[in-house]
Amino acid sequence: MAEEQTELEERIIIKDQHTKEIDLVNRDPKHINEDVVKVDFEDVIAEPVGTYSFDGVWKSSYTTFTVSKYWCYRLLSAVLGIPLAVVWGFLFALISFCHIWAVVPCIKSYLIEIQCVSRIYSLCIHTFCDPLFEALSKICGNIRVALRKEI
Repeated sequence: MAEEQTELEERIIIKDQHTKEIDLVNRDPKHINEDVVKVDFEDVIAEPVGTYSFDGVWKSSYTTFTVSKYWCYRLLSAVLGIPLAVVWGFLFALISFCHIWAVVPCIKSYLIEIQCVSRIYSLCIHTFCDPLFEALSKICGNIRVALRKEI
């Protein structure tokens, strides 16, 4: 009985990964569009002191801007939201697929192959260059530099 309960919980957890509840109030919980799309009327249209329009025109302009921005966004998201979600889902699935099945295996293969070359290179450097540099250090080890100021 306990095993069946655990298996049922595992199925629920697996299902929840693809059908998890979304927050309809806070739709940007990671704040990725915090500074990009916050455009209000005051950010676009402003009248400096001394050049004011009629109050009714100002209020109507504000209402028109705000409502048209709101409904244009809703209309565009209704028409293009689902097709673009499919495109972005496909693109990120393609990127994930390439990364998982091509990039990482190529890097791992390269690291395995380069390890052999690295050992041969290291052996050659230690065999041929170490004696040369050791001899040069013994030759140049007794050189002393003295600075004198002559008047």
